[in-house]
Amino acid sequence: MARRYPPFAALRPFEAAARLESFTRAADELHLTHGAVSHQVRALEEHLGTPLFARHGKRVTLTAAGRTFAGRLRASLEEIARAADAVRTRNVNRLSVSVLPSFASRWLMPRLIRFMEKHPNVEVNVNASTNLVNFAADDVDLAIRFGKGPWPECFCERFLDDEYFPVASAKLASRLKLKAPADLLKPEVRIMREDRDYWCEWFAAAGVAFENRVRGPLFNDSTYSLQAAARGEGIALARRSIVMEDLQRGELTRLFALSVPSLERYWFVCPRGSEDAPNVKAFRDWVKEELGSGHELSGKAERGKNGG
Repeated sequence: MARRYPPFAALRPFEAAARLESFTRAADELHLTHGAVSHQVRALEEHLGTPLFARHGKRVTLTAAGRTFAGRLRASLEEIARAADAVRTRNVNRLSVSVLPSFASRWLMPRLIRFMEKHPNVEVNVNASTNLVNFAADDVDLAIRFGKGPWPECFCERFLDDEYFPVASAKLASRLKLKAPADLLKPEVRIMREDRDYWCEWFAAAGVAFENRVRGPLFNDSTYSLQAAARGEGIALARRSIVMEDLQRGELTRLFALSVPSLERYWFVCPRGSEDAPNVKAFRDWVKEELGSGHELSGKAERGKNGG
C-alpha cells in the first residue's frame, strides 16, 4: 500500500512556525503572508487529523503532537540537506554569511574589501537579516549573531563582548547642554529606543530613577536609531562595536563616560563539523584580526542549552 504523504508545500511553513512559535515571523522569514502560513498549517493539521498549534489570539504554541512532529520533521529536513550536499556540485570558493543588519552595515561592509583582497578566490555572499538561520534549510555557511548563546546543535564561538553608552550629534549635544545623566530625562530630550535596549540598566548605573519616562521613537534595529541620532533627532544608546567609526568621524559624539556591559555577545555560529572548513575558518580568523587586540576576544567554542 502506497504511503500517504503529507502536503509537502506545508512542511517548510510549519517548520518555520514551529521553530519561531509565530506565524508572523515565519511569514517574514519565508517571504509569505501571515494568511499563507496559517493556511498551510491548517492544511497539514487536517491531513494529520490533529492540531499542531494551540491558538491564543495572535499567539501560537505547539501542542504535544506539534512538538513531536516538528522534531522528527527537522531531523528529516537535516537528512535531506545532507543528502543534497553529498551530490550537489558546489562552488567550493563561495562563502555565504548571515549577519545582523546593524553589524553588516556599520562594521562588516566597510571592511569586507580587505577580506576580498586577502582571499581573492573566495566569493562572499552577505545576507543581512534579523532572522535566525536554519542551517538545514537555508543556504548559509556561517552566521554572526548577537545574543546570549550558545545555541544547541551548532558550533558556537564567542568572539566579542560589548558595552552601551549614549551618543548624539555634536550639534544636538551642544544645544541641549547635558551636564549629568539625569538631564536626559528633561522634557526637551528625545530618547531613541529599541525593541531590546539597555536604557534601564544605564540609568540604574548612573543612579538615576528611570521608570521608563522617555519620549521618542521605537526601532527594531540599532542602525536606524543611530542614523536618527546622527541627524540630530535625539539620543541613542549605542553599542561600542558598531559606533566607533561614527565617533572617529565626528558624526556622533559620546555624551558621558559611563557605559554598561551588554549581556549579549557576538558569536560565530555554524553547523557542527564545518567550523574548520577553509573558507569558514579564514573568515573567522579575518574578523578577529580586524577587531584587533584592543577588544575582548574569548576564542572559545561553546555548546549550550538555550536556543536563540
